[in-house]
Amino acid sequence: MSFPAFLDTCAVYGAALTDLLLELAEQGVYRPLWSANVLEELQDNLTDRIGGDRAKLRIDAMRFAFPDAEVLGYESLIAQMTVDPKDGHVAAAAVRGGASTIVTFNLKDFPSEALTPYDVKAVHPDEFLLDQLDLYEEITIGAVKWIAAGYESPPMSTEEYIENLRRNGVPQFADRLLATL
Repeated sequence: MSFPAFLDTCAVYGAALTDLLLELAEQGVYRPLWSANVLEELQDNLTDRIGGDRAKLRIDAMRFAFPDAEVLGYESLIAQMTVDPKDGHVAAAAVRGGASTIVTFNLKDFPSEALTPYDVKAVHPDEFLLDQLDLYEEITIGAVKWIAAGYESPPMSTEEYIENLRRNGVPQFADRLLATL
């Protein structure tokens, strides 16, 4: 069974990065977790950028593709989390869901001393993807190529998709991919 990783809202905001994170989950590299709070935040943020109907469609697709990803029953743990108060719900849901990792750009909000007692570690998406590339190189490269080939509006080469990932905040991963291809 693949390891559970909790995806913070910021990790699943950009479409290119979300596509790769969820494709790797689909391939069984890891098991994605999120909470209703994360999906509500995501929908609010996406609504501002792409409109309410498209945001809802994306959230619904995530729930449909990963029906067991949504962590329930974490609310009673929020108060005891010593992370940034606005992210207490993320840490609580990660703990309740049995996640070993929280994938987030907001590392400062999740100090290691707050997560270590729960055997959880916050990692940047760049580090997370580099780990997947190290562990599952063929699957990760295949996923990148498959996603790039699927873009139609506009069409995108693998290299263009990798540059899009770089702009989405994973430059080290992009550099390693380009060097590997």
